[in-house]
Order: sequence, then structure tokens, then C-alpha cells
Amino acid sequence: MKRAFPAMISIATAVTLVLAGCGGEDETTDPNAPVKITLAGWSLSTTPEFKTLADGFHAANPNVTVELKEYDAANYDTQMTADLAAGTAPEVYVLKNLKNFYTYQSGGQLVDVSDIASGLGTLPGLKTYQVDGKTFAVPYRQDSWVLYYNKDLFDKAKVAVPDGSWTWDEYATAAKSLTAGLKAAGSTATGVYQHGWQSTVQGLALAQTPGADLLGGDFSYLKPYYQRALDLQSAGAQPNFGTVTTNKLTYQAQFGKQQSAMMLMGTWYVATLLSQRKTGDADKFTWGLAPAPQFDKSTTGNAATPVTFGDPTGLGINPKAGKAKLDAAKKFLAYAASDDAAKALAGIGITPASTSDVVTQALFGLDGVPGDDLSKFAFAKHETKPENPVSKYTAGLQNILGELHSAVMSGSKGVDDAVTAAQTRAKNEVLNQ
Repeated sequence: MKRAFPAMISIATAVTLVLAGCGGEDETTDPNAPVKITLAGWSLSTTPEFKTLADGFHAANPNVTVELKEYDAANYDTQMTADLAAGTAPEVYVLKNLKNFYTYQSGGQLVDVSDIASGLGTLPGLKTYQVDGKTFAVPYRQDSWVLYYNKDLFDKAKVAVPDGSWTWDEYATAAKSLTAGLKAAGSTATGVYQHGWQSTVQGLALAQTPGADLLGGDFSYLKPYYQRALDLQSAGAQPNFGTVTTNKLTYQAQFGKQQSAMMLMGTWYVATLLSQRKTGDADKFTWGLAPAPQFDKSTTGNAATPVTFGDPTGLGINPKAGKAKLDAAKKFLAYAASDDAAKALAGIGITPASTSDVVTQALFGLDGVPGDDLSKFAFAKHETKPENPVSKYTAGLQNILGELHSAVMSGSKGVDDAVTAAQTRAKNEVLNQ
């Protein structure tokens, strides 16, 4: 997913208009005059949400052409920060998570869109983009982390599929049983795949552990989650961290090509899996969704509400947009948060910020999406806590915890030593500054 230069892909079918980049050329008073705005995106070949939003908006606003500007998914914020500083950023850009929202907002890189937000009611995630009573971005997606599982591999290993009652101990037991069962059946697939991101361990630890507080500087809540991950790694129940990073394994291929029977991942992966099944980049097999394993039994079962995590994904506007482009960009944000956009996003497997029974029905009506009750429950019912509480300290703390993650999972530091070192750094380098 690396790129040397941003790729420009035209979305609208209308005639491409010869207009310049950000601002300065569009001071028109005609509301129907043609306008072109640019929208940031990433992994465009496997992430259809950007094209879906652009096409839907253009259909409702034929005078506005929307182009996509592609960024590297892994380095999105670094590249976006550079483009904003250079004056080459798109009019509309995505806030992938809440980690860097404070940095963008405090740096004057987001337009006040309170006028748009005032018409969105109680849209989930909207309040997280508010500072001093003003709103600086609008959510269009609200993903939550769930457990994906391959029923065919479970059957091959002769292990019972998830039933919504799993704690982490039961998850670990199933991962080891799957690995042993698949090996006995002649398969090289592992029981579980854990991607290299720190989120795969830290997001659920923060969301589920009673009293856990990222901003408090006490990271001891991470210890049991890392000990479990290391145990699964040493048991061969999941690829080790070195293999994941050195061989640049992708979670899409690991699950989609049936190299692992289970995988914790955000609900955004539904759209990618459906798309890749059509192109052949993913195999066709029977799969399902289950709630993420839980801290204890109190939040398991259909009568309870499982706890998971996931930041909203929002859209903000570059302050360098000229008036006509700014007006068009605000209309685009309003559309992205609308019921029409929610239905369109659900129609490609994306979890929109605005959810309803109609949205759930649209997603589960797609060809290839499992229709069992547990999958619907996992998608629709959960308490989703933010991975990145909005604070001036969040980015700095998460950077330290990212280094902790690499050190622990690679084996270069023990869990206790890594946690102690991270706590000391958090106090000295971030919280006391």
C-alpha cells in the first residue's frame, strides 16, 4: 500500500471540470455553478466506501464533481499533515480515528462545521468532535471490533463455533484446539490471526478492564492481555509478531485466504471481505460474526451487552478551501451523515454512524453476509468505547504504547518491564509537560 505520489481517481461521470486545487478560484455567487472538490481516501481498490459516498453525493448534487485522492493507509496521518502544511491537501479529509483529532483541531486545520452538526441530532460519535461547544468534524462511520470466524475451518478441526458466551480464556482454549485440530486434518492454518497493530491488544484491554484509563498513566491493565497474546504466539496458535511484520502479512489475506480460523477485526472488514470474494482475492467459505471475547461472564450471552471498542471515522474540511468549495464540502459532510448515505454504506457492508433496523437489514441482505442470529447480534448490539479519548495527551501516550506493543510482542522486553518503562515515559514525556 505504499505510494510515491497520491493517485487521483475521478469518481463522477460528469465532464471533468478544469478547476484548481484548494481555494482562490471559486468565488462565485451562483449556487448551481459547477464545482469540484477532492476527498481523501486510502486503499481505493479494496475500500469502496469513498467511491460510494462520492457517487451518492454527486447523484444528489449533479453540479458538484468529487475526486478521490489516495493516501497510504499505514502512513495516512503523516502524509495528510504534510499536505495540509504544504497547502496541497484535499478540501475534505478523513479523520481515521480520534488519536490525532486534537492535533488537527488545535493546529487550525479543521473548519468549524457547527452549522452542519446542528442539523444531525444525536448522531452517534458527533460529540467526540466537539471542542468548546463547536463541532469540527462529522462522523460517517462507527466501527466496532468483533470476532470473525471461518465455520468451515471450525468444522474441519472439529471444534464448536463461537456461541456468544466466550471469555478470553475460552477464546484462547478454542484457538489452541483449532490449531491442533487443523494440523491433524492436514491444514497449516492457525487457530487465530492477530494483526500487528497495537489496537488488537490494547483497544479491548482499555475498553473492557474495570477502571482502565488511558489518560491516567497506569497501564497495568494491559498485562493479562499481553500475557495471553504471547502464550498463543508461543503455542503456535497464531503467527508470531516477527512473521507478521517481516513478511508483511495482511489480515485480509490471512482470513480471506483461510490461513486462520478466527480473527478480531473492526466491522469495516465486512465490506472488504465481500469485495475480495468477488474478485477472487478471498476464498468463498462459510463465515460468521461473534462478539469479541469478554473480560468476564457478566457481559456474555444474548441477554447481555458485550463490551468492545472502536473510534468513529469522521470527515473534516480543509480551512484553505475557497467559498464555493467550502459550501460544497459542507453539503458533502451533511450527506455523508444522512440516512441515505447510511443505507448506501450498509449496502456495501460498511457500518455507518447512523444505524437503524433498516441499515442492519440492508447489510444482512447482501449476498455473502451470514444471516445467523449471532452474527446479527454481534453487529447490532454492543457497548463501543473509544480507543482514543480526545485529549492533548492522547497522541503522545499512544505513541509510547505503540513502542510498548512492538517491544512486548517481539520479545525484546518482558511485559512487566515494558509496562513499567511506558508508565515512566508517559509521566515524564507527556503527562507532566
